Amino acid sequence: MSKRCAVAVVGGGSAGLAAALAAAAAGAVVGLFAPPAVQGPGADNRTAALFAGSIELLKNLSVWDRLQPVSAPISAIRIIDDSGSLLRAPEVLFPAAEVDRDVFGWNVPNAALVSALTEAVAASPRIVRIETRGIATVSTATEGVTLTSEEGETFDARLVAGADGRKSLCRTAAGIETQSWAYDQAALTTSFLHARPHHDVSTEFHRPAGPLTTVPLPGRASSLVWVERPAEAQRLAALDEAGFRAELEARLQGLLGTIGDIRRRSVFPLSGLSARTFGQNRVALVGEAAHVIPPIGAQGLNLGLRDGAALADCIADALAEGRDPGDATTLEAYTRLRRGDVASRIAAVDILNRSLISGILPVQFARGLGLVALKTVPALRRQAIREGLQPSPEIASLLAPGGLALLTQRARSPGSRSPARHSAA
Repeated sequence: MSKRCAVAVVGGGSAGLAAALAAAAAGAVVGLFAPPAVQGPGADNRTAALFAGSIELLKNLSVWDRLQPVSAPISAIRIIDDSGSLLRAPEVLFPAAEVDRDVFGWNVPNAALVSALTEAVAASPRIVRIETRGIATVSTATEGVTLTSEEGETFDARLVAGADGRKSLCRTAAGIETQSWAYDQAALTTSFLHARPHHDVSTEFHRPAGPLTTVPLPGRASSLVWVERPAEAQRLAALDEAGFRAELEARLQGLLGTIGDIRRRSVFPLSGLSARTFGQNRVALVGEAAHVIPPIGAQGLNLGLRDGAALADCIADALAEGRDPGDATTLEAYTRLRRGDVASRIAAVDILNRSLISGILPVQFARGLGLVALKTVPALRRQAIREGLQPSPEIASLLAPGGLALLTQRARSPGSRSPARHSAA
């Protein structure tokens, strides 16, 4: 096995696996450094609501056919004001048909997503997966990057895609600073069966401690993200199944009828992080190495997948122009492509979350008026839907239908720009 590659991807989560496949699709030889995939009882029991652009990416990476049977469409989003504030806003329904879509996206089990991406990586002739306990050191230099594994092996690359999480070693090695913050909240996640059909509608209850969100799964089942104060989230997680079922039925106000079997519950503290730049010193940050966002509005993994797609375009441009894929031009282009999308999503989620937990009456009043406006002004509602789905005016090739051909053409044609980069994903 060669210990040299054009692109080294560090991290075996969904964002890292997708970034490796996207870089390979751009024409790069890729080394993927990750521990063995976790299967069985220890596997991630969460799901991810993926929007249309992310689904197109999975189609272009040839993994969607395997995922669709275990995923559920999201045809509408419902918001219910359960804040108890003086101005109780009306229920608001955002149907996908209102913006000429069949669905907003699909709710995909994380474990199935990782498994499908892992199989695609194994089948790619341009990717070598190096299973390791971890990367011990990342040494950047003018001419390249050297990675040393925990097992003591060394590898050289022109570009490192750091998809190694919020405590990223790659980010530290590149000297990239971050801004971070914490919320006095935690998210309880699980999935459950229920008596009434969800009709492919995702529902958000806006509550004083944060949103409680149900997202459709196949059949009469839904996934749950329940944001609470940390002590309350831990209390709920510690309840026996009957006790938790009673609490959940009360919070859902009969929306899904009687609650059936409930899967394993997990609790995650809420925090935020944003890198000052997304590429520097031959390192490009992907996923939670670049940005951490609360699980509100289904933005987190969609952002991470868009990272990989944007980086693939930058790599394709470098290869087409005969440049080093890890040079400053590539990394500056990547930062430019990702900065606006990431900043706008972080700001939107932060404002929504803080408006829910604020006890200040004018803030509560403004939030209530906003929901009333969304309910009563169709043009405003359609605009809000499009803003939530469309990341930016400049869309990466792999987020568009037929994007694999567009990316291949881009890698072969110096200075080419795909028409898809100026349309919605």
